[in-house]
Amino acid sequence: MSYTVAVRALCEFTARTGDLDLRFAPAPSALEGMAGHDLVRSRRGEGYEIEVGLTGQYQDLQVRGRADGFDPQTMQLEEIKTYRGTLEGVQPHHRALHWAQAQIYGHLLCQARGLAQLRVALVYFNVGSEEETVLVQTHEAAALQAFFEEQCARFLGWARSEAGHRQAKEAALAALRFPMERFRAGQRELAVAVYRCARADAGGGCLMAQATTGIGKTLGTIFPMLKASTDQGLDKLFFLTAKGTGHGLALQALASVNEQLAAQPGAPALRVLDLQAREKTCEHPDKACHGESCPLARGFYDRLPAARAAALELPQPWDAPALRTLALAHQLCPYYLAQELVLWSDVVVADYHYYYAGAALLHALTQERQWKVGVLVDEAHNLVERARRMYTAELSADTLADARQAAGAGVRKALDRLQRSWNTLAKEQAAGYQAYDEVPGALLGAVQRAVGTIADTLADQPLQPKDPVLAVYWEALQFMALAERFGGHALFDVSLLRQDTALRGRSRAAGSTLCIRNVVPAPHLAARHAAAHATVLFSGTLTPPQFYRDMLGLAQDTGWIEVEAPFEAAQLRVRTVGHISTRFRDREHSFDPIADLVAQQYRRQPGNYLCFFSSFDYLQQVAEHTQRRHPQLPLWLQTRGMDEESRTAFLARFTEHGQGIGFAVLGGSFSEGVDLPGRRLIGAFVATLGLPQVNPVNEQMKRAMDRHFGSDRGYDYTYLYPGLRKVVQAAGRVIRSEQDQGSVFLIDDRYRQVGIRALLPSWWQVREQEREGPVTAPSP
Repeated sequence: MSYTVAVRALCEFTARTGDLDLRFAPAPSALEGMAGHDLVRSRRGEGYEIEVGLTGQYQDLQVRGRADGFDPQTMQLEEIKTYRGTLEGVQPHHRALHWAQAQIYGHLLCQARGLAQLRVALVYFNVGSEEETVLVQTHEAAALQAFFEEQCARFLGWARSEAGHRQAKEAALAALRFPMERFRAGQRELAVAVYRCARADAGGGCLMAQATTGIGKTLGTIFPMLKASTDQGLDKLFFLTAKGTGHGLALQALASVNEQLAAQPGAPALRVLDLQAREKTCEHPDKACHGESCPLARGFYDRLPAARAAALELPQPWDAPALRTLALAHQLCPYYLAQELVLWSDVVVADYHYYYAGAALLHALTQERQWKVGVLVDEAHNLVERARRMYTAELSADTLADARQAAGAGVRKALDRLQRSWNTLAKEQAAGYQAYDEVPGALLGAVQRAVGTIADTLADQPLQPKDPVLAVYWEALQFMALAERFGGHALFDVSLLRQDTALRGRSRAAGSTLCIRNVVPAPHLAARHAAAHATVLFSGTLTPPQFYRDMLGLAQDTGWIEVEAPFEAAQLRVRTVGHISTRFRDREHSFDPIADLVAQQYRRQPGNYLCFFSSFDYLQQVAEHTQRRHPQLPLWLQTRGMDEESRTAFLARFTEHGQGIGFAVLGGSFSEGVDLPGRRLIGAFVATLGLPQVNPVNEQMKRAMDRHFGSDRGYDYTYLYPGLRKVVQAAGRVIRSEQDQGSVFLIDDRYRQVGIRALLPSWWQVREQEREGPVTAPSP
C-alpha cells in the first residue's frame, strides 16, 4: 500500500510549530505572486531552471513537487516567497515552514542529480519595492537526506493509518446496505439518479433533483453518493446546507449509515465533520486570533498533533460538542481545530459558503490537494439568494468617513482621493438611486490606490480587527475584486440619502452606498461545479428547472429528475380564493374577507393553522381586523427581529392537541425548514403571490436579466419564480408525511391564471373556494 504526498502538504504536517497567528498582514494577490516569481527568475543568468519537477521515495511514501528554481552554475536551489511590508513581518513559524520546504526540495534534487552538496536559498521578494532578500544555507547531501527521512518518518505512520482507513472504508461501503428497512416511495428513484451522476466517467457532472418532503431526500442522496465513491475514488463528500435544520438531518442520516457500518466486523466508521460558524464556536470572542492575545492560539501548532491523534479515537461524528471538548482538553481553538480536521474527514457537513464563497475553505483545499469530491447541495433553491450575497460588495460612506478620521497621513491622503471621486459621482447623480452600466474608471482607480496604500501601511503596522481603517480596507478589497470581474451578471448602483433629507452642509455622498450587486451568480458558481467530480442539487422547489440552470451556472444538458411525490392528492385540499386581491392597491379591501375566511375554516375544522402575508405591516393589519371581527379566535403573531427564544416559543404553540392560528411573513423563519407533522399543523393560508417588492433595485435587476437572458425572462426571473417558490415552500409545511391531512388556501385572484397554476406542484388538485358570508368564530 503506497501513499503520495505533496512537499507542501508534508511540511505543513511535520514542520508547523508555534502559535496560530491570524493578525492581518496583507499578502500579495495570486497575480502579484506569479509576477514576483517571474521577475525573480528573469533576473537570473542563462541556464537557470524553473519549475523543476522532483519526486522521491521513502519506504512506501512517495513525495513530489516542483522547486521554484535551480541555478546549475552556482549549484543553488531557490524557494521563492513573495511578501509585503518588512521582512520582519514574516512570522517565525512561516519561515520555519519555508525552510523545511526548501530542504525537502534540496534532498530531492541531490538524489535526482547525484549531488554531494547544495546551496539551499530562500528568496524573499517584496512586491512593493521589488527588492530581493536571499537567505542561503549550504548543506551536504547526507544532511538533507537525513532531514527528508525524519520528516517522512513523522508523516509515514499517519499516512499508513490513513491509507488503511481508506481501504477499509471503501470495502465497508462496497458492502453497505441501505440503512433503513426499505426505501420510501420515490427514494429509490432519487438514489438511482444520484448514483448514476456520481458514476459518470468524465466527472464534473451535475444533477438537479426536485423531490418533495417525505421521501427522505437527505439519506436518498448521501447513501448513493457514498456507494459510488468506492469505485470512483472520491476523497471527500461535502454536504452543504443553507439552514441548521438541513445540518441536523444530514448528521442524522450519516449516523444511520455509521450504525449500519458498525454491524460489519472490522469496518471503520465514517469520519463525519460538522463545520460550524466561527461565532458559534469561538471561546474568546473578545480576543484576537494570535498567541499574544488568545490562550487557545498560543502554541496551537505544537499541541495540534496530539489533538489530531486523539480525534481518531473519538466516536463519530466530530460535531460541535465533541470538538469543543477535544479542543479545550488540548488547549486549542475549537473553530480552527475543526478546519484542520477537514483534511482527515470523509464527510464534511457545512454551510454553502464553505464551498461556494470567494475564498471558500473547502473549495481552496479541493484545488490545493487535488481532491476528487462529491458535493450534495441541500435545499438548493436557497443557493440563488445566498450566492448573490456572497458576490455582492458595498462601500459605505460612513465607513469611509470613520476610516479617514482614524487614518494616518499617508492612508488619509489616499482615502481623501477616494472621497473626492465619490463626491463627483454623487454630485452628478440626480436620483436617490441609480444603476450604471459599469464602475466609473476614476472611482475604481481611487479604490485600487486606497487598497494598495492601506496594504503597504498594514504590512508595517498591523491593525486591530475593529480598526476603522481595516474595516474600509475589507470593504474596498471585496469591491475591487468584484469590479475586476464586472459584467452583465451584476449591477453597479449608488444609493444616496433621500433628497428631502437635510444635509446640513454635508456632501451629497454623505450616508451613501456604492454597491456592486450580483444579479446572476452563475459565472461565479460554474467553476465550483466543475471542480467537483459530481454535484447534486436537490430541493422540493426547483421549478422551473431552466431558471435554476441559468442562475446557478449549470450546463443546459444538466440532468433533471422530478421524483414523484409520496402523497395522494386527497391528503391536501388546495383551494384558490379568487374573489380577494392582495395587490398593494387592493389591500384595504382584503382585510375583512381574509379575516372571515380564516374564521370560517377554523369553525369548520378547529386546529392549528399558519397564515402567511407578504409583509409585517400587512400581517398586523389583518390581525387587527381578525381580532376585532372574531375576538375569540386564538392568534399569535410573528414580530420583527424575533430572537431564537421567541421563535421557539412561537412554534411551541403548535401542539398535537392545540388550536389557533399563527400569523407569519412569507419567506421568513416559519415558511421554510419548519416541521410540524400530524395535527401540529392542519392548514395554511397564503395571502400573497410572494412577489418581491417592486422598487428601484428590483426593477434594475429585472432590466439586467432582460439584457442577460432575453426580454421575456426578466419579470419571471425577478418576481414570479422567486415568489411562487416561497408560496410552495410555505404550503409544504402542511403535509409532512404519508399520514398527514390538511388544507391550503391560496388567496389572490391571480392564482386562477393558467401560468401561475403551472408553477404549482403537479400532485396538487387545485379547486376554487366557494364564497361564504361573515361568521363569528367559536370559543377555542
